[in-house]
Amino acid sequence: MNNDPQPEVWMRGSIAGVPPLLQPVAHALLQVKEEVNRYLLGFDDRLLWEKPGGMASVGFHLQHMAGVTERLFTYAADKALSVEQLNGLRTEGAPDPLLSSAVLVTALGSRVDTAIQQLRQTDEATLTDIRYLGRKRIPTTQLGLLFHAAEHTQRHLGQLLVTVRLLPLLSR
Repeated sequence: MNNDPQPEVWMRGSIAGVPPLLQPVAHALLQVKEEVNRYLLGFDDRLLWEKPGGMASVGFHLQHMAGVTERLFTYAADKALSVEQLNGLRTEGAPDPLLSSAVLVTALGSRVDTAIQQLRQTDEATLTDIRYLGRKRIPTTQLGLLFHAAEHTQRHLGQLLVTVRLLPLLSR
């Protein structure tokens, strides 16, 4: 249920500087940023790493949405993952008492902002250029990677929102 009187991001028009064919990617990522901020406002950090019914934790979803966006945008830029990115992938979801939901929400917001900047710098003429995914170098396209980053992040947003609503009910 959307209690926000403002329409969803895609209904508000174009994102300045983002090429027309990449508008859906920008809209989806910005929607994630807004909804995560709204639904995690006042979140009880004692529940950050809880896995209700074996589901992924809120902490995992927040880390994964930022991480997968960074990784897929790295591949879209035709670059290999750094050691830091690979280490981040290995530690996604590992409980870390030094992290809070606010820190993870801010990190995701920064990652989305960086992604939007990359979209602004993307030439539409290169969207069908071949790019490779992962160490196995699975062939895809730049557009395929950018679109998948948006859709995958949206998928985890849905899972996160259910978990955020479920956790307080189970912790009573």
